[in-house]
Amino acid sequence: MDEQYDEVPEAAPTPPVARGAALPEGLAPAVEALPGLARVAASAWWHTTEWGVRTSARAGRRMARAVADPTEAAALARDATEAATVIGGLARSVSAGVPLSRALVSAAEWLDELAEPPQPTNGRDHPAADTMASLRQRGAELLERSRDVWSTDVGHPAYERILDELAPDEARILLLLLQGGPQPSVDVRTGGPIGMVNSQLVAPGLTMIGARSGCRYLDQVPSYLNNLFRLGLVWFSREALRDPMEYQVVEAQPDVLAAVHSVKFARIVRRSIHLTPFGEDFCRTCLVDEGADAAAFPEHGLPPETDAGEPPSHT
Repeated sequence: MDEQYDEVPEAAPTPPVARGAALPEGLAPAVEALPGLARVAASAWWHTTEWGVRTSARAGRRMARAVADPTEAAALARDATEAATVIGGLARSVSAGVPLSRALVSAAEWLDELAEPPQPTNGRDHPAADTMASLRQRGAELLERSRDVWSTDVGHPAYERILDELAPDEARILLLLLQGGPQPSVDVRTGGPIGMVNSQLVAPGLTMIGARSGCRYLDQVPSYLNNLFRLGLVWFSREALRDPMEYQVVEAQPDVLAAVHSVKFARIVRRSIHLTPFGEDFCRTCLVDEGADAAAFPEHGLPPETDAGEPPSHT
């Protein structure tokens, strides 16, 4: 009964150690040097950390890179060596008289740091590859839906994004173009004898679209039209409308008259603004009632295959 024990009695193998893989050859002596309870705790910590490293390796694809990348393989080996160093330090701390609980806490902090997923540092991690794989997957899903004869998709998927990028005045302009048809537009250029040789643009793209559509901010109409062109909803034709009467009111507007009177000789070039086929479908899908008769809307011209459909500029 007076027998004294110099060390904690050795505990029976616990489930975590019994189920875990064998400790590394270089790590086993350090663990065996610990007292019984500390040895059990250290082994459990090692297997927990080993599981964490394996999980991080799978999540970060470190193992796959290590096969082909010597640098990554060396990094994995370094992590294992550091883990063994922590366990060895735990044994030395306990042998030097550091309380077991404090030594285990310190070891746990180091092991937690080792279990953290590695950060890309050598430029060999390729997030772009994951992005490309995701895009290919989405492309495959898109083609799969295209083969689905029972698909009930309505409207282009870009319509939702376009609605987020439209101002209220721009919706009014689109509705005018859909219901009122192509709209007249004029350029004012220099004329006379000199204009026959070298005509200069005085004022481009003057219209009554803002007033006719009820825009709130008339001075923003050129910007509105540029945005609608950017979204692929309208295009600008170099051709005039068939009915010349469409231009009489436009050419009598103050801004057109001011541009004409700003030069000694001036001439007016008649043009027009149309919805693109994409813009027509967008307007019919998003801006009018579902039961609206598409045949009742005026016809728009098709945009050319050249850059002639671009918005007017000051050049």
